[in-house]
Amino acid sequence: MSTTRPYSPGDRGPEPGVGGASGASGGGAPREGVIAEGVPEGPPVSAPAGGGRTRRMSFEGESGVVPLARDFTRQALYAWGWLPAANADQRAAAEDVLLVVSELVTNACLHAEGPDELWIACDNKVLRIEVSDRGVGQPAPRTPHRAGRPGGHGMFIVQRLCLDWGVIRTPGATGKTVWAEVGGPGAPLG
Repeated sequence: MSTTRPYSPGDRGPEPGVGGASGASGGGAPREGVIAEGVPEGPPVSAPAGGGRTRRMSFEGESGVVPLARDFTRQALYAWGWLPAANADQRAAAEDVLLVVSELVTNACLHAEGPDELWIACDNKVLRIEVSDRGVGQPAPRTPHRAGRPGGHGMFIVQRLCLDWGVIRTPGATGKTVWAEVGGPGAPLG
C-alpha cells in the first residue's frame, strides 16, 4: 500500500485529472529501434495481442513522480475493469500492479536520474509495466536478500510479484526500459 494513500486501491474511484499523463487508450507513440533478445524492432516490444489496451505517461517536467505514476496507473485499472475489485483476488492483483509501478519508478528516481516515461499495457491475462530512464545501471535484486535491512528491496519485490521482468536497451543510446508483467486475477478481465 502506498505511503501517500491511506486506503487500498479498490476503495475509491479513479482520481480526477493527473498532470502530465496522456491517458489515451489505444497505444502510445511507437518506440523505434528498441531491441531486446529475440524481439524485433518496431512498435512497443510488449504490444498486447488481440485487443489489448495501452496507456503512456511522460514524466517530463513533473515532480512527485511516484504518486503521480500510481494515480495514473490506478485510473487505467479502473478503465480496464481491474478496479473496483469485486473480490480478494482482484484487489490483490490491483495492489500488486500499483506496488510494482511504485518500485520501478522509485528505482528510476534513485538510480537513474529519474524516469522518462511509464507505459502500461493490458490484455485479458497480463498487465505489462515499462518504465524508461536515462540510467546506465543494471537493476537486480540484492543478493542475498536481507529482509531486516532498510532499502534495497525494490527489485526483490518486483521479482516476487511478477510473472517476469527484464531490461531493454536501445543500441547506441543511453538509458533503458525496465519492464515487468503482472498476472491478472483468476477470471478473465475487461
